[in-house]
Amino acid sequence: MDTVFFEVDDTEAKILLDLYGDIDYDTTAAALNAANASRYADARVISCFVYSDLCAEVLARLPRLKFIATRSRTFDHIDLGYCSAHGIAVANVPDYGCDSVAEHVFSLLLSLSRHIPQAAQKSREGNFSPFGLQGFDLRGKTMGIVGTGAIGMRTARIARAFGMEVIGCDIRPNHSVAAEYGFIYSDLEDLLGQSDIISLHVSGAAAAGPLLSDREFRIMKDGVTIINTSVGSAIDIKALLAALSSGKVGAVGLDVLPDETAIHEEAEFLRVSFSEKHDAETLLASHALLHHKNVIVTPHIAFCTKETVESILRTTGDNIHAFRSGHPLNVVNAPPAQALRAAAGAYVPNAP
Repeated sequence: MDTVFFEVDDTEAKILLDLYGDIDYDTTAAALNAANASRYADARVISCFVYSDLCAEVLARLPRLKFIATRSRTFDHIDLGYCSAHGIAVANVPDYGCDSVAEHVFSLLLSLSRHIPQAAQKSREGNFSPFGLQGFDLRGKTMGIVGTGAIGMRTARIARAFGMEVIGCDIRPNHSVAAEYGFIYSDLEDLLGQSDIISLHVSGAAAAGPLLSDREFRIMKDGVTIINTSVGSAIDIKALLAALSSGKVGAVGLDVLPDETAIHEEAEFLRVSFSEKHDAETLLASHALLHHKNVIVTPHIAFCTKETVESILRTTGDNIHAFRSGHPLNVVNAPPAQALRAAAGAYVPNAP
């Protein structure tokens, strides 16, 4: 099959058929990985989500591959260096889920501030005592928003509607919109020291290393609440566990974790090949967070609404059509120009 969509459920398959039935494609619920890559050796175009492992080892098993359309904003699951060297263009979905992700920030925050998971469990057990469930109001609290792109701005707007004070931090501040939304910019240290709640909205590139580690936690207020719906690598998970244990951090809401695709592979922890690709201490820290009473972890679903999924698939289809027409959109790597022209402009779907 010329084009393969990975990690597609039945609902997404129906949307794809409605939107792009003219593309010769196949779908599978499986993620692409080393175990199954050889089955798709004839694919010239693939589309995947973040749980596919597009490392050099996997990509080498797809010798005809010319284009990857990831259905995500981030692309750290793809070896861009390999793709560029082998003339494979990679396109992402640069803007999606702004409303859904911003709303999920407050799903996590309200669940933490009002102890919703614990309260629901007590009710199921027939215990209707409010003992141990005292929360805190959002009104009057200061929210620090690190990264004020489209999602960060929507988060700021919702926070202001709750009556919160908002501080933003960004390498490219937008002062005019900040004035419209009623918040101010500050540097990161000031934001960390003043905020009761910190929400991260940084890209994979911006979070190449941990943004929050031991030093940053020391600057924060005692009992601070942290929300991360951006990328797992933005937080040093081991430092976060230590900050939770000391009480420096009071509560955490996470929709992302570092190496989240590997967390379920407990039986693999002791294998040499596994330890070469993943940091065991980070994975164990992630497991500890999953069971911490002051932490809520959701499985990378901040974007996952009907409206956003359809938008992602629409943009992905547009990326594939644009590539085939010789005018690629949203390309995030830099394959040699000659190779890119050969891959896109001279693209013939069923050519040998």
